Amino acid sequence: MLVYAVDVLVKKGFENDFLEAIEKNRKSTLKEPGNYRFDVSQSQEEPSSFFLYEVYGSEEDVAAHKSSHHYLEWRETVADWMDKPRTGRKFEAKFPREESEW
Repeated sequence: MLVYAVDVLVKKGFENDFLEAIEKNRKSTLKEPGNYRFDVSQSQEEPSSFFLYEVYGSEEDVAAHKSSHHYLEWRETVADWMDKPRTGRKFEAKFPREESEW
């Protein structure tokens, strides 16, 4: 299982727009067979800062997600709202290990 942790900083005033766009992308992503989680968190201290936590079964599942219509649409929609480029880190999930535990 692969975990992607993504930090997003949007321009002030675009927080609600971002939330609306990411929720649409999140709902579609959760329907993908290779996606196990897609959590979105917003900083209490800095409301324009968001954290995305995504879990996929394999690199192929990540590639399928990144080529999906809903992801490409989201990426284009939010591009001008970014205060700086998104930063992501990739992890290998250790616990839980079994797909059924997600």
